[in-house]
Amino acid sequence: MGRILVIHGPNLNMLGTRETGVYGETTLEAIDQMITAEAGKHGLEAEFFQSNHEGAIIDRVQQARAGGFDCIIINPGAFTHYSIAIRDAIAGIDIPVIEVHISNIYTREEFRHKSVIAPVAVGQISGFGAHSYVVAVRAAAELVK
Repeated sequence: MGRILVIHGPNLNMLGTRETGVYGETTLEAIDQMITAEAGKHGLEAEFFQSNHEGAIIDRVQQARAGGFDCIIINPGAFTHYSIAIRDAIAGIDIPVIEVHISNIYTREEFRHKSVIAPVAVGQISGFGAHSYVVAVRAAAELVK
């Protein structure tokens, strides 16, 4: 069974109540349940981590290799646009990483159009609401094969 690590960045713990016009009303718990169900269909086990702290996310990315994970799905939240430290942590591991966003970052404010994570990720999925995560699990299943 393949293992995927799903990392949720800052403010994603507020999903369901935070800016519902942008992020919808689906809670993080519901998203994790969707991911678990989709992962199971593909013979994958998913583990989840959420933090509002850059250093904690970096630590978790670095621990993924020793943890035996085959793929990481990450929604870095606002860190997407400026965290060279998270980017470097991802570049420093030998695990494929899929970047995910609920909203389409390219149709929002100009400062959101740049991802420093994308160049070190195998791909980016954005704009499909909570379903972006389901698409990411399907992509991870292909990578883990």
